[in-house]
Amino acid sequence: MILLLAACGSIAVAVTVGSFTAVTVSAVVAVLLGSGATALTHAELMDSRRENARARAQEARAFAGLTEARAAENAAFVESMTEQLTRNQATLAQVEDALCAAQHRAAETARQLKAEKRLVEAAEVKTLRTAAKLDEAEERAAEAIVRVAELEQERDVLKAELAAWESVGVEGLRKHA
Repeated sequence: MILLLAACGSIAVAVTVGSFTAVTVSAVVAVLLGSGATALTHAELMDSRRENARARAQEARAFAGLTEARAAENAAFVESMTEQLTRNQATLAQVEDALCAAQHRAAETARQLKAEKRLVEAAEVKTLRTAAKLDEAEERAAEAIVRVAELEQERDVLKAELAAWESVGVEGLRKHA
């Protein structure tokens, strides 16, 4: 920027002086100063671009390293999740097997319970029949006891009558004879 200002200043002095030689020298100096300013600007631009390219390359390397780290983390996560999924599937298979076995035991227990229930019901029916037969037998026994008592009473009456007949009959036969 200073070079361009110096070129502008030399042209302004040469024009003020009004000499053709001064203007020509001033124009040549202005072109040279302009070329120098352009070269410096170009050099600075190239340095800036190189530095930016280095920074981008460094960022790219850092990003590549970060990407590698993330890829490694992702691979470890996938491996961990795969192991966990495998363990969960194995656990699920064990739970399903245990559930199946429990269902079989429950079904067997239900069958046994039904069989025991049928046996209990049959025993209850048999008990009711036996109780009815027992009631009938007790009723017959009670009737038999009553009949035995009646027969014993009748026997006692007949014995008394027989004894009375014998005592009357022997005396009556003796009197008639």
